Amino acid sequence: MKIYRLKLILGFCLVALFCSPAFAQGNLNAKFEKMIANGFVSEGIAGLDRIHQDETQLFCSNPNLINTKKGLARAIEIQKINMASITLPSDGKYIGDWKSGEAIAQSGRGSTWTDKPDTVNGGGCYNCHQIDKKEISYGTLGPSLWNYGKNRGYSQEVISYTWNRINNSKAYNACSNMPRFGHFKLLTQQQIQDVMALLLDPQSPVNQ
Repeated sequence: MKIYRLKLILGFCLVALFCSPAFAQGNLNAKFEKMIANGFVSEGIAGLDRIHQDETQLFCSNPNLINTKKGLARAIEIQKINMASITLPSDGKYIGDWKSGEAIAQSGRGSTWTDKPDTVNGGGCYNCHQIDKKEISYGTLGPSLWNYGKNRGYSQEVISYTWNRINNSKAYNACSNMPRFGHFKLLTQQQIQDVMALLLDPQSPVNQ
């Protein structure tokens, strides 16, 4: 009986050890690092530097932290850090050419391992948003942008918010799925100005 009770106690101790948050996280990290080492290789213009996470990505990769009181406070800090990284247009212009913006929104090329180094990046906006009612195929991960300016108006507040959101969406939502187009220089300043025009130029088909 004593031997049985000793085995039972040892069993509970082992369960407690292996199920503790510290062990579970350490074990998870070890598996993740192994997966990264075995599952990713440098190919074309896509190097392994792309899997290195900054503090925002590290935070959003920890689901055990995000929805805690500490995590909510950290999310606010993360948003402030990303907001501070946004730069205003150097020429003072927020609105470019909506026709170029349309082409950028529809293009999903650039920065992939199959692209050449001189391939111009597109925004791939249709992957997540509806932009034109005429489109029959578009993503729904993000909200519809149809009549974006027409519905919101063309005030400086709307313009500034849209500029910030395209540049670095994590300034408003720490774990937003939207790419940080300006932060990672996925789009140039001129390209962002042109996408801004697609959304906020009254003559753009988006606002008809």
